[in-house]
Amino acid sequence: MSKQRFVLLLILIGALSRLIPHPANFTALGAIALFAGAKIGKQYLDFLIPVAALWLSDLLVNNILYAAYYDSFIFFTEGFMYMAISMVLSVMVGRLVLSKMTTGRLLSGTLISSVLFFVITNFGVWMATTPGYPQSFQGLMLCYEAAIPFFRNEFLGTLVYSGVFFGLYEWVFRSSLLPAKSR
Repeated sequence: MSKQRFVLLLILIGALSRLIPHPANFTALGAIALFAGAKIGKQYLDFLIPVAALWLSDLLVNNILYAAYYDSFIFFTEGFMYMAISMVLSVMVGRLVLSKMTTGRLLSGTLISSVLFFVITNFGVWMATTPGYPQSFQGLMLCYEAAIPFFRNEFLGTLVYSGVFFGLYEWVFRSSLLPAKSR
């Protein structure tokens, strides 16, 4: 198996992991973006694949797990654009910070990606006024404050899945698990 196919397989598994029960916001989405940015190596695919993984997993989650909450088939969730923007920026973090892997870089990349996701997606929640936050600076701060409990799980999910993705990648391609021709 080629390195690129292995990366795509891990990203697919990460996207599908959203279908299994997990704590709120403990997902592989941030790790998918970081991993794609660091390992895919084809500029347009670095960005396209994580956003496609987000869209595909959202499609499955919303139309299988949460189908009872919607009147019809959902192609895009209300906050998809904000999540996609955070994914694209996290791909750039993966390219810049994780091109050379160290534990410190992994922690830094995970923290940066998680903060980007938090700031961008909760800005989207505030813009949509779904929970009824006032369209003022105070309303935005209330929205961010209400989201603080979810940040921990998002950061931990990104950290754990990043550790798994990057760790498996290094283990498989530095060990003799694959024939030399595939490495």
